Amino acid sequence: MTPLARAVDALVARYQRHLSPRKGYACAHRVAHGGPSCSGAVRDIVQRRGVLRGAAPTALQFLACYRAASLLMASDVRGVCCCGPIPIPFRF
Repeated sequence: MTPLARAVDALVARYQRHLSPRKGYACAHRVAHGGPSCSGAVRDIVQRRGVLRGAAPTALQFLACYRAASLLMASDVRGVCCCGPIPIPFRF
């Protein structure tokens, strides 16, 4: 990995360790479809492709999360995710 890719990976890892657990939610894409969260997917993209070549796939991941949030809007469970206030089942 390039130094820039290592720096982005370290920032996302720090987010995953310190901020994400305190928020108490998973991203809409993970809730709707399973698999990795957006932050996990972005780390994988950056590790495999680098920051510049991974920009488009990262944007597509966030678009997929936004679309998943739209699908979840019909649910009666409410929460907040990276895409705004949407229904997300909380698991404590």
